[in-house]
Amino acid sequence: MRRRAQAPPSPLPQRSGIDPVRLRLPPDPRGAWPDLGSYLDAHYAGGPGAEAIGALLRAGRVLGPGGRVLRAGDPYEPGAFLWFHRDLPAEPPVPFALRVVHRDAHLLVVDKPHFLATTPRGSHVTQTALARLRAELDLPDLSPAHRLDRLTAGLVMFSIRPGDRGAYQLLFQQRRVHKEYEALAPHDPRISLPRTVRSRIEKTRGVIAATEVPGGEPNAQTVVELTGTRGRLGRYRLTPHTGRTHQLRVHMNALGLPILGDPVYPRVTDPDPQDYRRPLQLLSRVLEFTDPVTGAAHRFESGRTLQAWHDRAGWEAGTPDTTAPAPGGDPAAARGQEGHGQPHRP
Repeated sequence: MRRRAQAPPSPLPQRSGIDPVRLRLPPDPRGAWPDLGSYLDAHYAGGPGAEAIGALLRAGRVLGPGGRVLRAGDPYEPGAFLWFHRDLPAEPPVPFALRVVHRDAHLLVVDKPHFLATTPRGSHVTQTALARLRAELDLPDLSPAHRLDRLTAGLVMFSIRPGDRGAYQLLFQQRRVHKEYEALAPHDPRISLPRTVRSRIEKTRGVIAATEVPGGEPNAQTVVELTGTRGRLGRYRLTPHTGRTHQLRVHMNALGLPILGDPVYPRVTDPDPQDYRRPLQLLSRVLEFTDPVTGAAHRFESGRTLQAWHDRAGWEAGTPDTTAPAPGGDPAAARGQEGHGQPHRP
């Protein structure tokens, strides 16, 4: 079996929690690229990176193994690795704090606010949970065990050490994590609950909304329970047994119970990303599992609340939720101490 070449460690320093771009030069059997510059010009031709990569080369900011500065006229070396930092536009800060729920030598669990992406994607790079935590807690090797939508608040798990990453990610891939979500949506007494919703959900890259395929083989399953009512508003416990993109939002919408504040279901409204009014009323409430590294039994619960349940008028008006966790997170976590937070044990 042919072994894949291992990349040398990056020669670039960490910058604001952002990984450098690593590029491996492909084979060139026809000799199309006499030098590095000609390959990069072809690689980025017609895209927004074409001008930027030229500027990086001229400034000596494209590096090879060992930190060697690479220039446009250097010979093209198939199979070689190079690194550079992207020049990113300034991102407006997302004005909500992360809260550390649990930290030990292997695992970090945080309570994420609405509107903060879990990992870099699209225009959200430095203003993400991953980038913030790497920088604020001095954890450059931190990686997500799973992902939570930018608009959804609540519990997210991260692996602290690279050697543990696969074990925690496998927990989710093998569905060995019990997850519970809380959602606020219209109450319709004609809809019989609890019930298990099964359907086939497909998501097309570049299309905002996921869709259900009528008659398709089910690949998504959610248990929906009504846990309380206030007038026409219902509070629901959602227990997913699969993890399709937008699964809970799609299933609630299919029941005729779209989640409050959803800008995609039942219709796409495309709000300004900096409009923080009326957050999606969906919360990752519970994560329960056996730690694959330490063997400990964990049950973590979010300390956040969904504003529309206790302050529907304030949520409708877009006023801040005064019951939200205070900014600043957990000071002990920022100092790197272990074993704090208040996980709920079975």
